[in-house]
Amino acid sequence: MDARSWRPRSKAVRPIVIWLLSLLLIAACGFAARPVLRRAFAFGAARAGGSVELDSQAPFDPRHMPEPPVLEAAPVQVLDAAQAFRRLRELELGLDVRAAEERTDDPAHERIVAAALAAIGDPAAQRHYFPRRPNLLPELIRAINDEKASVRQLVAIVARDPALVGNLLRVANSSFYRITPQPIETIERAIVVLGTDGLRSVMAAALMQPIFQSSGAGGAVRFPEVVWEHAVRSAHAAIPYAALVERANAFAAELLCLVSGLAEIVLFRAVLEHCPPSSGQKEAEPLVIASILDSHAARFAWHIGAEWRLSDEMLAALEEQMASSEPATPLGRSLRFGRRAGALAVLHANSVIDAESVAMSLPPSGLSPAHLESMLKRLLRPHEDPRTIGKDSSR
Repeated sequence: MDARSWRPRSKAVRPIVIWLLSLLLIAACGFAARPVLRRAFAFGAARAGGSVELDSQAPFDPRHMPEPPVLEAAPVQVLDAAQAFRRLRELELGLDVRAAEERTDDPAHERIVAAALAAIGDPAAQRHYFPRRPNLLPELIRAINDEKASVRQLVAIVARDPALVGNLLRVANSSFYRITPQPIETIERAIVVLGTDGLRSVMAAALMQPIFQSSGAGGAVRFPEVVWEHAVRSAHAAIPYAALVERANAFAAELLCLVSGLAEIVLFRAVLEHCPPSSGQKEAEPLVIASILDSHAARFAWHIGAEWRLSDEMLAALEEQMASSEPATPLGRSLRFGRRAGALAVLHANSVIDAESVAMSLPPSGLSPAHLESMLKRLLRPHEDPRTIGKDSSR
């Protein structure tokens, strides 16, 4: 075959060869691009919400992962009952109870505590410290808690006690309540201006007037005011709990909270007078006071209640506070709940814990969310010391 006969055939084969070479080149490029295309399709499927199959050719290597961020510790503190009351005692007495507990095994400490308890354990000696029951206090608290009681009825009760009238007018004319330049000179006007909360402050001042003469010892200079603040805030919590959860007498629960605080101050004063100081000190050691308060304050509260001839139900509630077990009576549970909530509120008022910690540390109450929120709002409000309110009446 000559060259002239081959030329036409070679021209016909050449496009076929070029076409085959193009197919091979495209196939090679597709094979090389397969991993890239697989990742692209996987990304699209992930965005569309579909399931993604992991590439077996790219195993997971934790060394390539970034370090996790370091999170700050949450400020919220959840305190159980023991922790709340321990911190409250530290605040009252100005000491670290947890560190000081290591010294309670000291025989000298035990002898001092025993001597102090023997000195104040005599019933006759105890009555010397018990305050006289304010005759009008139960009647006045009952009238304040009665929504049907009129201002005229409250005026009639207050007017029977000249000292109560004086306290009422003094507080009503204080800068905290007085909003007009004219002085308040009548009992009726004072009751209207003060409202329920103001009347409770007046009752607290009247109840605690003799007891507040006690001064603190050493680092416990704030003891009376912190204890009484605890009593008042405890009442704020015990009132709704008793009325709404236990269906118990809210007046009785409130009075029991006040009596419990009163008992601690009475016992504190007795210990200061009769407790022998430890070596090298001029006064009772705060650790000794803390030990006696923890073991005998509830018993003192019961004795005061018996001296005041409180009802059998109220005395039973006070007696239940001597044991660590859950109280069996509605008033006993109300008092236990109120004092724990009051302790948390005092810690919050003194910047030991925040408001969220108070809410998280409360025991289960059975209150509705709305009632619980209302109780917390009242519980955490600024507290007015009944010893000082009304002293500034210049406004």
